[in-house]
Amino acid sequence: MHDSPLAAVPLSQPHTACDVARGICRLFARNDIWCIPEMMLPGGRRADLMGVDAKGHIVIVEIKVARGDLMGDAKWPDYLEFCDRFFWGLPPTLDRLCLEGGNFLPERCGVIVADGYDAEICRPAPLLKLAPARRKAQVERLARAAMRRRQVEIDSACAQWGNSELA
Repeated sequence: MHDSPLAAVPLSQPHTACDVARGICRLFARNDIWCIPEMMLPGGRRADLMGVDAKGHIVIVEIKVARGDLMGDAKWPDYLEFCDRFFWGLPPTLDRLCLEGGNFLPERCGVIVADGYDAEICRPAPLLKLAPARRKAQVERLARAAMRRRQVEIDSACAQWGNSELA
């Protein structure tokens, strides 16, 4: 018997990026890592999930649900300069063997397998600390984006003010 929370997921079931994000967010919440989806980074890139752990370390997750998208993504290394830990987030149906190749920097990148209910870390991401000033700036950007999003949920009229790039 396998103790994995994903062991009972039928392999034929298709998974969306939203499913994978939901499972990862649940895993992170249990481990006191709080994140937001679609976080804009300096330079115009958008992290699928970006969050902060209890020690203030920044985590980015790039989600891929199709092999072609995974193999064709050339932008992901840009994310490394904005996080202390980087993970690939994949559904259980996607073959992750390619992530062991040198082009995917396995010594730098963790792997999380997730569905819409749960997730597990298959390969931990090493902690490679950002410079303190960069981390402070990114945590502040995350906090402001999260607060803006929450306020707009409460009062949609607020969407017209502030920096929409934080959204």
